[in-house]
Amino acid sequence: MSKSNWISHLKNTLPIAAGTAVYAFGLHYFIIPNELMEGGLTGVAVLLKYLLDIPTSVTTLVANIPLFLIGWRVLGAASMMYTILGTLLLSGWLWVMEVAVVTGSLEPFKTDDVLLATLYAGVTIGAGLGLVFRFGGTTGGADILARVLHKWRRGWSIGQIILCVDVLVIGSSLLFLPREKVLYTLVAVFIASRVIDFVTEGAYQAKAFLVVTTRPDAIAERITKELDRSATMIPARGAYSRDDKQIVYCVVNRHEVRQLKTIVKSADPDAFLIISDVHDVIGEGFKPY
Repeated sequence: MSKSNWISHLKNTLPIAAGTAVYAFGLHYFIIPNELMEGGLTGVAVLLKYLLDIPTSVTTLVANIPLFLIGWRVLGAASMMYTILGTLLLSGWLWVMEVAVVTGSLEPFKTDDVLLATLYAGVTIGAGLGLVFRFGGTTGGADILARVLHKWRRGWSIGQIILCVDVLVIGSSLLFLPREKVLYTLVAVFIASRVIDFVTEGAYQAKAFLVVTTRPDAIAERITKELDRSATMIPARGAYSRDDKQIVYCVVNRHEVRQLKTIVKSADPDAFLIISDVHDVIGEGFKPY
């Protein structure tokens, strides 16, 4: 493997390691002390911890081994590399947190204010998983199962399969945990999903403009001069009028939105304008690769 490939893998591995560490911390600092739940295979590990006192690090690792073998056979080695890495790192960090709790190095956040624990659990779990997902890793479990089933049964989306597994695991915990704890878990899962989106898509947000106009040159020229931005011209035709038009596509920072709307309005008051959110804009004028 070339030096550049090693550097690329290292740049992905370090954030995945950091993400699994944050995730393991959230699990042992907020979720387990307050008897909350988690989805997927990690949720099974948490439930077994409550019922049989089996360490989550052991369950996570052992339960993923057959999934590794199936995934390796069905999905291929390249597809499984970061999944195996993420799962091994998670099991390792879970073991570290377990030792830290036993030795007193980490005092879990056990509180009567379960809502507070729920909120922080959602944030930490989401931040950890977001880092892992952003750099191409996963924590195994339901993700491997979902990808395998998706390949076997194309009608099932990966998201649907993961959702079904989460519902099954969290729903089954109703047999063993108080209903209130399960309801708090749903709040934590929702918050985690929002934080995952925030981390994976980037905290930075920009706006994309689609301008359907008969005066594309005038708008594009003013965008270039006044905003120092470029724009892309896309040929189009009106479905009703059959008139030839041009679509001007441009991405700007949020603070430039008002100025661009003013440019469009003054250059062509009859222009049709669509503004949408975009995330992680990479290229000249925004973030470098």
